Amino acid sequence: QVQLVESGGGLVQAGDSLRLSCLASGRTSDMYYVGWFRQAPGKEREFVAAISRNGDTANYADRVRGRFDISRDNAKNMVYLQMNSLKAEDTAIYYCGAQTILYGAFGSWGQGTQVTVFS
Repeated sequence: QVQLVESGGGLVQAGDSLRLSCLASGRTSDMYYVGWFRQAPGKEREFVAAISRNGDTANYADRVRGRFDISRDNAKNMVYLQMNSLKAEDTAIYYCGAQTILYGAFGSWGQGTQVTVFS
């Protein structure tokens, strides 16, 4: 019932910045935490960042803390991931996911957007 669409990926040089966007539609009232995850070739999907329903709490993976910033605008049904000081190791497909049941797992996913960082 919740649909997510990511955008904003691209090819950038190490040290550059990108801003990813996630547009939600459907039963957006069912969304609690919304998070960003990434998956590199040959690796499992890993957690990047998440933000609470009201935007008052944010969590980050150690490898991106201090460089990435997650935010959301519920009036626009948008979630953003500002990525700064990008590194080659950040290269991956980035997905947004929504927690649709309170205290539950992230059960709704977008199709992903490719981020490629060259050095």
